[in-house]
Amino acid sequence: MEKLINEFSVGLFFWQTVLFIILLLLLRKFAWKPILDAVNDREAGIKNALVAAEEAKKEMQNVTADSEKLLKEARTEREAMLKEAREIKDKMIADSKEQAKIEGDKMIKHAQSAIESEKKAAVADIKNQVAELSIAIAEKVLKEELSNKKEQLKLVENLLGDVKLN
Repeated sequence: MEKLINEFSVGLFFWQTVLFIILLLLLRKFAWKPILDAVNDREAGIKNALVAAEEAKKEMQNVTADSEKLLKEARTEREAMLKEAREIKDKMIADSKEQAKIEGDKMIKHAQSAIESEKKAAVADIKNQVAELSIAIAEKVLKEELSNKKEQLKLVENLLGDVKLN
């Protein structure tokens, strides 16, 4: 340190100070201001980006709320459609059951009337057969009784005896 003090030169110190001041002025004029402007621009850009991010966040919240609202409406609409479909299904089933019951009743009535007519036809057929059998039996009996002459005369006399003349 002593060596620095001994070799100290006022002129050199003066010129170094002048050059340092000129360097500071040049830096201030040409470098400092553009550097500060760049820093300020960057700071403004960061602030704008933060504001834009905040706005995007709010917009995202709005979009999320809207999508949840739409989803809720879609679910409500789906439930309403399912309920309506169930009601239509139940109505169709009830209508089909009613139609089937009506058709079944018609078929039963038709079958009953067919059975009744078949029954009447069968009874008429039986009556005809009974009548034919009765006639055939009576014919055989009469043929047997009227086969000999004595019996015929006896039958005629009995019949005449039964008949009373007025």
